[in-house]
Amino acid sequence: MNMVSESIVKDMSLAPNGHLKIDWVKEHMPVLNRIRERFEREKPFAGLKVAISLHLEAKTAYLAKVIQAGGAEVTITGSNPLSTQDDVCAALVEDGIRVFAKYNPDPAEYKEHLIKTLETRPDLIIDDGGDLVSILHSERRDLLGQIRGGAEETTTGILRLKALEKEGKLEFPMVAVNDAFCKYLFDNRYGTGQSVWDGINRTTNLVVAGKTVVVVGYGWCGKGVAMRAKGLGAKVIVTEVDAIKAVEAYMDGFEVMAMSEAAKHGDYFVTVTGNRDVIRKEHFEVMKDGAILSNAGHFDVEVNKVELEALSKSKRTVRKDIEEFVMADGRKLYLLAEGRLVNLAAGDGHPAEIMDMTFALQAVSLEYVNKHYQSIGKRVLNVPYELDEMVARYKLEALGIGIDKLTDEQKAYLDSWVE
Repeated sequence: MNMVSESIVKDMSLAPNGHLKIDWVKEHMPVLNRIRERFEREKPFAGLKVAISLHLEAKTAYLAKVIQAGGAEVTITGSNPLSTQDDVCAALVEDGIRVFAKYNPDPAEYKEHLIKTLETRPDLIIDDGGDLVSILHSERRDLLGQIRGGAEETTTGILRLKALEKEGKLEFPMVAVNDAFCKYLFDNRYGTGQSVWDGINRTTNLVVAGKTVVVVGYGWCGKGVAMRAKGLGAKVIVTEVDAIKAVEAYMDGFEVMAMSEAAKHGDYFVTVTGNRDVIRKEHFEVMKDGAILSNAGHFDVEVNKVELEALSKSKRTVRKDIEEFVMADGRKLYLLAEGRLVNLAAGDGHPAEIMDMTFALQAVSLEYVNKHYQSIGKRVLNVPYELDEMVARYKLEALGIGIDKLTDEQKAYLDSWVE
């Protein structure tokens, strides 16, 4: 196969720089390296086709190469128009992986890339936000035939999968990788927490210390964003719709209030809910001059861009990835990265050491589905605990950290109802 002629990428001459990026992350992903060594020996995906839709940057590229090392024919596309890195795409094509992705395609091109990825007729998929699953269950049901199952990366994607499952319409098993301990405890909390502020700080070049940050949503991603904002010296306000999470945010030392009030105080706003219109017209109308709006949820619907533009008398790009909206009263509000994922659209995404665990889970979850898809049934399933624990154990070993083991007597004590 000639992957150059079969792929859609911006410029193959960019490949050398892409290889350097992939080589760099490989050196910092010891868990995935260990799984790759086993895959190279055992070839669990021999003769199979795997389609991947993820944020297409260096860490994702290395996951694709690990799946390829397991014997698969791999096709990959991006899951966000502004997170794709063209040099990484070119490097993957040189490594024998089919790529349909460019940075910032128009909506029609983006959709075309997703469909072309599915038209390779994969046996297994890795999805991010449910784009591949959505297309397969709607306009391209003709491509469902041989799909054994797959794995989903995000909260948003799992919500869509569970809606399909609830309606009895899910056509194959999907592993909810996002719900694994080694995903949400580290990727969602520490990965999002760090990468969001990497993206905001790189883009704005403004100080965070002393400012007021409004974190919209206190799930695991919101916890990480709030924690890092506090570490940077900000005053943090959390908004929530879940009473339990709101109490947790309060107990963690943050102010908690409704968005109608928080909107008056924020210098920075970060949305991490997975829902739409969490910042909208009535909030824009009371925000301070100079407020900076950003999103770290999967889709660009959390900040209502239509209402923001309708309220403004002018709009311009004032700096890369910063749009300025001037309100009728002269206030200026700034939107980062078009309201898309600020940590990827305006940054490099999560640190490699964090994605090492998440992508290790993706790799072994895909292997699990391939082994058991016939018995699993058409449902959303959690990552088996033994896989979660294995990834954590590999991580500790890579760090040179040892932990205790239960003695036989301790195991017997825990298994007994008698003291």
